[in-house]
Amino acid sequence: MLSNTEIDQYLSGSRLYGNDLSLSEIEQWYADEGEGYANLGASDKNSYQYAYHALNQLHGYANLKLQSDLEVLGFGSAYGEELEPVLDLAKHITIIDPSDAFVKHQIGTVPCTYVKPTISGQLPFAAGHFDFVTAFGVLHHVPNVFTVLSEIARVMKPGATMLLREPVVSMGDWRFPRAGLTRHERGIPRDLLNGMISDVGLVVRHEALCVFPPLSIIFQRVVPRIYNNLIITRLDKVFCKLFSWNLTYHAISNWRKIRPTSAFYILEKPCSGDSECMQKS
Repeated sequence: MLSNTEIDQYLSGSRLYGNDLSLSEIEQWYADEGEGYANLGASDKNSYQYAYHALNQLHGYANLKLQSDLEVLGFGSAYGEELEPVLDLAKHITIIDPSDAFVKHQIGTVPCTYVKPTISGQLPFAAGHFDFVTAFGVLHHVPNVFTVLSEIARVMKPGATMLLREPVVSMGDWRFPRAGLTRHERGIPRDLLNGMISDVGLVVRHEALCVFPPLSIIFQRVVPRIYNNLIITRLDKVFCKLFSWNLTYHAISNWRKIRPTSAFYILEKPCSGDSECMQKS
C-alpha cells in the first residue's frame, strides 16, 4: 500500500514508480504486463499496423550512418516492423518480447530470434554483442527500468547506436484502469530518464520531444495513424518545440495537457579509443 508521500513523489516525477520493487513484486508486474500489449489488439496480425514509421524516421533513422552486417536487438519490437529501415544492413535480428503472439523466424529476409525477458532484467547475451538497438515505447512497461537499461548498454558494442523513444509524462494515474493502456504502464520522468542514460554509460547524440496529443484529436478522423505521415510528424516536431515549456509529468488540468508527451533519443555507447571501435566493427 503506497503512502501519500510516495504517491506525491511518483506523480511529481521525482521518483519512478516500479523502479524499487522487490523481486516478487516485479514477478507479479511481469505476469500482469506479459500479454498486455498483445491483448490491446496487437495480436491480431490481420488488423495490426505499426503506427510510428514517420516518427522513427524523422527523429532517428534519417540521422544515422550505419555499417552493414549488423547484429540488431529490438527490445519489445513485437512483429519487428520498426526495424524495416535497417533490414538491408542487418545480419541477424534478436527481439526481446514476452508474448508468443508475435514470434516469427525472419523479418523480410533477415533471420530473427525471439527471446523472452527475465524477471531480473538480465539479458542472456555476452557483453558487446549488438551493433544497433531499438526500444520504442517499451521501457515504461518495465518495473526495473534502470536494470534493464544497464543490461542493454552492457550488450551493446563500443560505438553501437541505440534509438530510444519513451513517454515522459505520467499517462494518467496508473493506480486506476485507463482506457487503451496496460495495467502498469507509466511514463518515465524526463530528468530521471536522462540520469539513467548517463549512469549506464550511454551518450546522448540527439534528443527531441515528440507526440503532441492535440494533433491526434485534430487529424484522427482523416489520418488514423498520424505518425506514419511525414508532414503531420513534422508539424508535431514544431508544436512540441513551441510547447516544450509546458511539459509537466502529471498534468492536473486540460491546459497542462497541451504539451509534448514523449522524448526521442539517439544514444551511443562510447569507445575508450578509436582502436576499440575498429576491433569491434
